[in-house]
Amino acid sequence: MIIPLHPRLSESEERELAEVTAEFGVRIQPIHGTGRSIYAILGDETSQELISRIEGLPYIERVDRIQTPYKLMARESKLAQHKISIGKRWIPGDFCVIAGQCTIDPNNRNFFLETSQAVKEAGADMIRGGVWKPRTSPHSFQGDAKSLEILLEARERTGLPINTEVMDFDQAKICVEAKVDCLQVGARSALNYRLLAELGKMTKGTEIRVLLKRGMHMGPVSEFILAGEYVVAQGNPNIILCPRGTMPPLEGYRNHPDESITPLLKEKTWAPVVVDPSHSVGKAVYVPHAALAAAAYGADGLLIESHCQPKKGIGDDPKQAVTPDMLGHIIREGREIHKRVQHMLKAAQGA
Repeated sequence: MIIPLHPRLSESEERELAEVTAEFGVRIQPIHGTGRSIYAILGDETSQELISRIEGLPYIERVDRIQTPYKLMARESKLAQHKISIGKRWIPGDFCVIAGQCTIDPNNRNFFLETSQAVKEAGADMIRGGVWKPRTSPHSFQGDAKSLEILLEARERTGLPINTEVMDFDQAKICVEAKVDCLQVGARSALNYRLLAELGKMTKGTEIRVLLKRGMHMGPVSEFILAGEYVVAQGNPNIILCPRGTMPPLEGYRNHPDESITPLLKEKTWAPVVVDPSHSVGKAVYVPHAALAAAAYGADGLLIESHCQPKKGIGDDPKQAVTPDMLGHIIREGREIHKRVQHMLKAAQGA
């Protein structure tokens, strides 16, 4: 619906508006009320260029969309019943947990292998481990491709699938060739549309999942969903949305925890939501609270940093990784909360 600044457009304004919409294969239908008029867009209104052109006209206040700008990610799409496997669990539906070290230390493979076994025993469904790491400072440890061998060994030893972050085409290609089970797109790359589209192409027809984190400065929920649409549009529906806190931070936390957007996401898209409480709050002592809050908001799972000896870890592990023992408590409580939330939602639907 097109809302004009004034109660009604003049003939010349209405003619210009009709010419603009015709360029995009749609037309307008005036709806005249007693006090003012609005103008309906008849046809496909999902083109952002169309909306921008209309809103750029000096006599238009705004455009309120009825259709969603994302087609494949919408709850009404043909993918509405699609589910993604994480180990032996399926999401949406079950409550899955991806856990492990922030960064794999290539000089201490036993730390990662020990942690991987420990998080499996704690109840995790997938192992996370950073091979390459985005860093604010170019002098900080950036990761090491050799760590991929350690991650693959952890999969072989534990039998659990693995997750790692990729930041460019070369890293993605290496991981796809190694059949890494889940490729993570971090907050810094969340709006790198070329990378997202390429990941969709690279993983089309495979079981590889793409876990997309929410950008630190990302705006509306629809922008987050549209980022996922880039992957799905290229042929891979195995997309997982991951809120991880946004900027500016809430004083005392690393970021501003955003697990509360989970119901908003699940109202608009079928895609599962797996929350990262570790980066949201940035301090191990706060992680259990954020994790259980995510479960209460209806998340399909958690992405948690865990280390068998956090203080001896590298990257973010010393400050925000929980021990496998604490991870076990979070998993048990999180699954119980998830069951209660699902029961409550079913009861509400039946009322």
